[in-house]
Amino acid sequence: MNPEELLAFAGRHELLSIALVGLTLAIIGNEIAQLFRGYKVLRPAALTALINRENALVVDLRPMADFEKGHVPGSKNVQMSQFDPESKQLAPAKSLPVVLVCKTGQTAAGAARRLKKAGFEHVHVLDGGIGGWQQADLPLVKGRARG
Repeated sequence: MNPEELLAFAGRHELLSIALVGLTLAIIGNEIAQLFRGYKVLRPAALTALINRENALVVDLRPMADFEKGHVPGSKNVQMSQFDPESKQLAPAKSLPVVLVCKTGQTAAGAARRLKKAGFEHVHVLDGGIGGWQQADLPLVKGRARG
């Protein structure tokens, strides 16, 4: 297809062309934003590997009642209202990988930005939150975390 044919197509199908340009710009903008956000989004299988290989700290930001119904094995529950990157629980983990988990991944993104600002080096968010973990058919632990 040569440039003349593309221009002719664009002239005949203005709405499709505008939609294509808009979607392309949105995808490019999203990719650029991911490069600069400072944290990584982890798929559930990658979280398992990070826990096993690098002793990652998994912080579950959901309410205690939801946490007790089922959470990632080894995770610690910290209420979002009490989330503080300088807390005794989190401050020692500045050089360790820290993975934030919430219900869908949205709340954890805000907490991840706060950790990066506080100087945490390796910050991750679980893709899809606990729902993504369950969709990957990975085990949940019920009850309160020990430790």
